[in-house]
Amino acid sequence: MNRRTRQVNYFLSSQYFSDGLRITISILSPSLVLAQFGQLSTGMAMSIGALSVSISDPPGPVRHRRNSMLATLVIGSLVTLITGFARMNDFTLAIEIGVFGFFFSMFSVYGTRATSVGSAALLIMVLMLDRPLDAAGVLRESGLILAGGIWYCVISLFTSQIRPHRPAQQALGQCIHEIAKLMAIKADFYATSTTLDDDYRRLVAQQVVVSEKQDAVRELLFKSRQYMAESDNTSRLLVVTFSSVMDLYEQIVAMYYDYSGIRDRFGSSMVLREISRLIRQVADELDHLGLAIQSIAPSRPPLDLTPALAELKQQIDAISDPDGGTLVLKKVLVSLRNLGQRVATIQTNLTAPVDSVQTEAVEYSRFVSHQIINWPSFRDNLTLDASAFRHSVRVALALLLGFALTKFLPYAQYSYWVLLTILVIMKPAFSLTQQRNQERIVGTFIGGAIGVLILTFIPNKSVHFVFLVLFMIGTYSAQRVNYIVMVICVTPFVLIVFSFLGIGYLSVAGERLLDTLLGGVISLAAGYLLFPNWESHQISKPMRDVLNANISYVQLLIDGLSGRRISVVDYKLVRKEVYVTSANIAAAFQRMVSEPKHKQRNEKAVYEFVVLNYILSANIATVTSAFLGAPATVQPASLLRPAKRSLAILTDTLRQLGDPVEKSALASESPNQPPPESTTLPADDRQLSEHLTFIQEVSEDIGKVVAKIAWQDVRA
Repeated sequence: MNRRTRQVNYFLSSQYFSDGLRITISILSPSLVLAQFGQLSTGMAMSIGALSVSISDPPGPVRHRRNSMLATLVIGSLVTLITGFARMNDFTLAIEIGVFGFFFSMFSVYGTRATSVGSAALLIMVLMLDRPLDAAGVLRESGLILAGGIWYCVISLFTSQIRPHRPAQQALGQCIHEIAKLMAIKADFYATSTTLDDDYRRLVAQQVVVSEKQDAVRELLFKSRQYMAESDNTSRLLVVTFSSVMDLYEQIVAMYYDYSGIRDRFGSSMVLREISRLIRQVADELDHLGLAIQSIAPSRPPLDLTPALAELKQQIDAISDPDGGTLVLKKVLVSLRNLGQRVATIQTNLTAPVDSVQTEAVEYSRFVSHQIINWPSFRDNLTLDASAFRHSVRVALALLLGFALTKFLPYAQYSYWVLLTILVIMKPAFSLTQQRNQERIVGTFIGGAIGVLILTFIPNKSVHFVFLVLFMIGTYSAQRVNYIVMVICVTPFVLIVFSFLGIGYLSVAGERLLDTLLGGVISLAAGYLLFPNWESHQISKPMRDVLNANISYVQLLIDGLSGRRISVVDYKLVRKEVYVTSANIAAAFQRMVSEPKHKQRNEKAVYEFVVLNYILSANIATVTSAFLGAPATVQPASLLRPAKRSLAILTDTLRQLGDPVEKSALASESPNQPPPESTTLPADDRQLSEHLTFIQEVSEDIGKVVAKIAWQDVRA
């Protein structure tokens, strides 16, 4: 199966596509059925209810999805009632827009799922603006939206009961798919045709994606009673596979070497090209594995790299290097052998009888956070220092400005599109708002052109309906994965709907474009002028988080060197925190460089910090993972010393960022203490000593970068 075909299969078997089909059926069916009885307006009201509830139904444990959908049902009905009566007077409607815009945007303090409930409530408010109803009509509309929401809930929960393991399989398959992409990027580090700087930028960007997919799998597996209890064979296999995949990911990340030196010394030989090819082969095998888990595609025989590795070993041995410089290539060879074995083990587990798969007793609930919804959390964020508060104020003021300006438009009856544009474009970070704005405008242009061409040159209404269904599926399949594709699909979808309602699609297309431009300008202006969140001003928070995580990682390293047994659960918890915080700092850096140039600060130093922390955690993982399951052994003081210095350096660096940490007893040695005199060590200890010394050097480099950032901030 070639790569393009595999990509198509990944999409067609993904949760995005299955959700798109389910949402399309849930939204379209009420309007389609009731239109046959001359009740199209009734069906459309129910479709709005189904649409709103679908927004609050992101992937996750069934219990959490059910709770968010029920909350949307109640809140949506109340918002419909309030908006229906408030719109009878422009003044009361403006008050509602401002209050609801702020209140429901503040739901973000309770996490992603609560944010989706708030977004659904605001969507209902905006869509109700163009529905002139009397008091009886408002009550009827509220009931119909509630009925449509219940209809969606029934379909969503019913499909979850039919195939209860499907969401977890799809999430795990997507996670493996993204890890395979990251591994393919790692292959480029051995290719002399790329620049290392570009490779690192792509690597840290992919780490963000991988972290998101890992969180999605943890959410599904470790917050569901079914998987926590491993109540059936499939549940057990999914948990074991994810644990194995995380161990595999650790080894991929830990494969760090001096790539610049490797390229300089061996770039003229064929060995680096062969290493890159083998890494891509393992990545390709991993990608097939993800597809096999996600879809019904057959699994392939376990990977066997033995012949290829034997050939690579011959190539390495053939390189004349009397100084033993090929040792690094031999380490790469060992890492490749271990990667191949791990992938083969996962493949074997998937094809073996499930009862034969061994599980370990792990407190999986410790690997996920639990959000408590209460008033103190809301109250504590009612301050300008809170990002959620500033964003909520921006949304409220932007919606009010958009509402006021639409009163001057000649087609104000349908000007709710301006507020809808503001609602979907505005994000807490200016860079995300800017990106959404660009994608919205470009997508509206392209989608509008597609819709006009279809309606102009294809007069057949049956064909229009087929296109409508296809665009709906595209819209709801792409809404969580590719915003510009969603906009390209939703624009002709809306134009076709208006054509069915007998409204001129050409005028609607022009109005939609103007509304999008106006909403985009308002969103950008609000994001830039009203309490903006510039990443460079708050980058120290994710920097402190990743430093804290790596300090915990070094502490585990010291425990292992000191002969203390490392708990597997504690190790995996620290490892998970390192991965999450590393992804967070990488995402913050990406947002920062997307902001206006004059608002950026220390971007080169922050990038260097991101890369150095990646190198640090990779090398710590290489050493620390060796202590897991091994007999406890107290290492010589000469080996402990660089690890303790690293801890002291990182602790001191954390203080420079304003984090009042207590100095560890193990960090009591001065960071500036001269290195110990060289002693004669066994070969294995000598390699370990070199590794620990390198960890200390990287820690020192991190300290220098943070000192530079702190100095620039003081000068600014």
